[in-house]
Amino acid sequence: MKTVLITGCSSGYGLETARYFHEKGWSVVATMRTPREDVLPRSDRLRVVPLDVTKPESIAAALEASGPIDVLVNNAGLGLMGAFEATPMATVRDVFETNVFGVMAMTQAVLPQFRARGSGVVVNVTSSATLAPMPLVAVYTASKVAIEGFTASLAFELEAFNLRVKLVEPGYCPNTRFTSNGGARMEGLFPEPYAPFAQRIFAAFGQPAAVTRESDVAEGVWLAANDTSGTLRFPAGPDAVALARSA
Repeated sequence: MKTVLITGCSSGYGLETARYFHEKGWSVVATMRTPREDVLPRSDRLRVVPLDVTKPESIAAALEASGPIDVLVNNAGLGLMGAFEATPMATVRDVFETNVFGVMAMTQAVLPQFRARGSGVVVNVTSSATLAPMPLVAVYTASKVAIEGFTASLAFELEAFNLRVKLVEPGYCPNTRFTSNGGARMEGLFPEPYAPFAQRIFAAFGQPAAVTRESDVAEGVWLAANDTSGTLRFPAGPDAVALARSA
């Protein structure tokens, strides 16, 4: 039986991905900053483990509790919308601390066991914002583009050890907690000069041509984790697929 460790499982993509892998018969380590046992089924193949990807000691403790794993899914991330001009650099650093350095730290922590065993997969969840420019998400997009470059390079670096590194690029999913989780960070990020433009953008988000479901992302992660070809990118959701085709 294979084991997957997924970060950021309290809601959204991470929660749905944990359920999906469990339904497929895998052993699942679902990690969260604040563990919530009630959101996942009770099972001897599913464990909820506390993890803050920005803290080295938390990463070490989570991996010790998890034992050997076959797949790491770096899903945990911070959402952020706002005018870049109004975004404090402290907020920019917070986003990068989780979305970039947290992903790198988790990946670095699991590589020794993967390399020693000669097998293992890292799946990094980014965003369709990396496929086409989108307004008011410059900081968030920058963090996800950084992971795209990191992943593409790392895939070559680890190929000699029979290790695979993949990207899953979700489209726009209105059901995620992207904005609600970032509410405090977004206060003051839409100053008056930007208000009319922001209102038009929010109106467009309210009437999307296509949307991504959490299940689309879970399936994308599943496909990426089990793919043995040289495919690097897995767009997830109809809008992400369309953007990838036109890119």
